[in-house]
Amino acid sequence: VQLVESGGGVVQPGGSLRLSCAASGMIFDTYTMGWFRQSRGKEREFVALIRQSGINRLYGNSVKGRFTIARDNAQNTMYLQMNSLKPDDTAVYYCAGSIGYRSDYDLQDTRGYDYWGQGTQVTVSS
Repeated sequence: VQLVESGGGVVQPGGSLRLSCAASGMIFDTYTMGWFRQSRGKEREFVALIRQSGINRLYGNSVKGRFTIARDNAQNTMYLQMNSLKPDDTAVYYCAGSIGYRSDYDLQDTRGYDYWGQGTQVTVSS
């Protein structure tokens, strides 16, 4: 299994970025997928998750209303559209995959995921 993030970069406050996570070596539509982020000196934080069908989604409180998670099962790819970015959004963003069924509670924790990407840096700065 391989998960590869892309789309990170430097953006000004108020700007937008779209992250992608390309999956291979897995039956993509059997995995719940998630985004986490980690800033320097902090624990990895839950950002959003999307279940296998793409219908059920959950967001962390700090990004609700600004970020949108989506997936394209035909392309084995997950996305994170990030709008109204703030300096506090600066972090390395990781995608992760969880096989089978786990509760929303468990999927907001890093231990709920079986596979991880290497991360992509997002920096929000003027």
